[in-house]
Order: sequence, then structure tokens, then C-alpha cells
Amino acid sequence: MLGRSVPSDATTNAMIEHRRAVADLQKRIKNRRLQVFGLWAAPILAFLAVGAWVSIKVFVWRGRDMPTHLNGALAAVVFFFVAVTILQCALEFSTSSPWEDCRTAVRKLKLDLELAEEERILEARRRTPPAPDRQSSYKERIPGEIARLRKESRHYRRQHLFMQWLLFVCSAAISGVTAWYDPPQPGKGVLIGLSFTVTVITAAAGYFKPRERAFNLQQTADSIEQQATALDLGIAPYNHSDEKANLESFATTVEGLRADQRMREQQLDQPQQGQHQVM
Repeated sequence: MLGRSVPSDATTNAMIEHRRAVADLQKRIKNRRLQVFGLWAAPILAFLAVGAWVSIKVFVWRGRDMPTHLNGALAAVVFFFVAVTILQCALEFSTSSPWEDCRTAVRKLKLDLELAEEERILEARRRTPPAPDRQSSYKERIPGEIARLRKESRHYRRQHLFMQWLLFVCSAAISGVTAWYDPPQPGKGVLIGLSFTVTVITAAAGYFKPRERAFNLQQTADSIEQQATALDLGIAPYNHSDEKANLESFATTVEGLRADQRMREQQLDQPQQGQHQVM
């Protein structure tokens, strides 16, 4: 441990600042896209609302007075979108606008982000710590990776359970509606809807494979956690006296597990025939 070089506070702070600058630009791009979307969407929606109002008057209530509540509702919708349009234009072109990037093109922010990322890469290359330090830092990031894998696994597991329960209920409802209604109307429409739901769920479960994805993610998370526990306890295969060798072996093993996980995800994304060719 005495021979290991420790990155200086200046190096750590510099890398943190570069990461913060990149994250800030990513957030600004996201906000700017929402602002631009609002600037275009609000007047278009106002125009569509006016067109809908006129169309309803012409094609439904031609020669008659529209109901007061319908006129009021359409007028409120048009007024809302017009007010939103005026407010956004005022915020966009005001000299004291609270918008950070008003009158700034998204492509300019993207260019700034690319430059910031390039600067971060160059700075990281210049201040790169020795391999043992990077391996030690990699070990500290593993708990976050395990948590991410398990979170995704729970997501796909819940998705699979929801689809299965919906499939069970719809399948049982088909039999119940068939037995209840004679003649088939109005049960015919219900049966069509239930049969359509069963078909869509079955096809979606076979295509997206949430159960298989959940199993693969959970398996990878458990395997990585097992390797991290073995490293912390100093048991095989990380019971060497040289900590550098243990960290190197740990990083190699975990990267292999993550590569296997990515390969399984690619196999699930391929058609059935393509999966057999890959395997």
C-alpha cells in the first residue's frame, strides 16, 4: 500500500469539474429541446384547436347555435394555447429571460457538449492514474453496477408478471363471456376485444422476452456480487498475497461477465433463426 501512488486532490477536483460540465451541458440540451418543442407545438396546437372549433361548427352545427358549454370549452382550449404561445415567445426573446439558453440553437449546445467531452478525455489521459489505482476505483463502482442490473431485472420481472396475469384474466374472461351470452351480442364485441388482447400479449411476450431478460440480469448481478464478496473476504480466486494481482483478476472476471450479459441481450434481440446461428 505504501508504494501505491494516490491521485492528488487537484487531479480529482479537475476530473469532477469536467464531469460536472458535461452533465450540465447534457441537462441544458434536454431543457432546450423541451423549450424549442414548446415554441413550435403551442402555436400549432392553437391553430388545430381553432380548426377543430370551426369544423365542428360547420359540419355538426351548421345553421344552428352550438351548445354554450361546448363553445366555452373550445374557447378555453384556444385561449390556453394562445396564452402559452405568447408566454413562451416572451421568455424566448426577453433580455431578462429566466431561460438559460434562450435564442440558442440546440446544435450549438451539442457542439459545446462534444468539445467538453473531448476536453474531459484529453484531461483524463493527461492525468490518468496508474493501473492499480484505476482497478481499485473500478472495484468501488461495482456495487452501483450490481444495483443497476437488479433494478432492470425487477423491471422486466414485473413486466412479465403483469403480462402473464393479464393473459390469464383475458383467457378466463373469454370462456366466461362465451358461456354467459347467448345469443352472442353484446358479448361478441367483448370476445373480440379479449381475443385481441390475448393475441397481442402473447406476441409481445414472445418478442420482447421480459422473463428471459429478467433472469439474465439477475444472474449477472448475482455473479458479480459473488466475485466482489470473494475479493472483499480474500478467498479464492482472490487469495493471492499481491493485491494488484487480485484487483487485475477481479476486473478481468467482471468485464467478462458483463460481456456475456451483453451477448445474451443481443441474442434476445435477434429473431429466433438468428439466435440459433449465433449460439
